[in-house]
Amino acid sequence: MNKLTPSVRTLDHVTDWIFDLDNTLYPRECNLFAQIDTLITHYVMDVTSLDFEAARDLQKAYYRDHGTTLNGLMTTHDVDPDHYLAAVHAIDYSPVNAHPELVAAIAALPGRKFIFTNADAGHAVSVLKRLGAADIFEGIFDIRLAQFEPKPLPAAYERFLAAHGVDPARAVMFDDLEKNLRVPHENGMVTVQVVAAEDFIHDQCDPWELGRGDGQPHVHHITDDLVAFLKQHG
Repeated sequence: MNKLTPSVRTLDHVTDWIFDLDNTLYPRECNLFAQIDTLITHYVMDVTSLDFEAARDLQKAYYRDHGTTLNGLMTTHDVDPDHYLAAVHAIDYSPVNAHPELVAAIAALPGRKFIFTNADAGHAVSVLKRLGAADIFEGIFDIRLAQFEPKPLPAAYERFLAAHGVDPARAVMFDDLEKNLRVPHENGMVTVQVVAAEDFIHDQCDPWELGRGDGQPHVHHITDDLVAFLKQHG
C-alpha cells in the first residue's frame, strides 16, 4: 500500500534522505521494539515504585506527551539518561533479519542518507548491522546529539538540520509516527509515514502509535512497503 497526496507526486528534487530507525527500517511486526517497550515499563516501575499496569500507563503518557519516556522521566524524576539507555536497550536483536533488498534500495537513492532516531547510536548500529546496512548512511543523529530533546520537539529537528547542513526544501523524512512528521512538513520537507500492515494487532501499542495520517496535511505519503516505495520514488 502506497498513498500520497495529490500535491506531492515526486521526490526528484530530494538530495537528503532521512530515516527514523525503530518500526521504520525494520517492520513493526518483528516486535523488536516490544522488547524495549517492556524494559521501559520495568524501568518506570523501578523509578516510581508503581505496579506494572500503573507504570505502563505512566510510560505511555510520557511517550505521548514528552516525545520519549526518557524525556518524561528526566523532567519529572531526574533520571540518568545513560543508565536508562543502557537498561532499555539490553535486548536480543535476532528478530531483525538481513534485508538486502532494502539496503540496495536505500544505497541507490541519489544523495545523502541519514538515521534520525530517538534511540541512542549504539542501538542504531546494532539494528543496522542486523539489516546489513551499517555502511550506507552518512550519519546517525541520535538522542544524545539531540541533547535529549526528542522528536517531535522542534529543537531536535533544528539540531539535526544544523549538524548536517540539510536544506529542508531538498529533504524527505520517513517515520512510523505521524506526529514526528509535523515539524518536517512545517520546515518544507517531504514526509512519508511508514506504517504496519492494516491487519497488524499489538497489545503493547496504544491506538495513536499505529494511527495512519490519512488526510492530514503534514503526511504527504503513506506506505506499508518501504522497499516498494523507494523503488517507485527514488
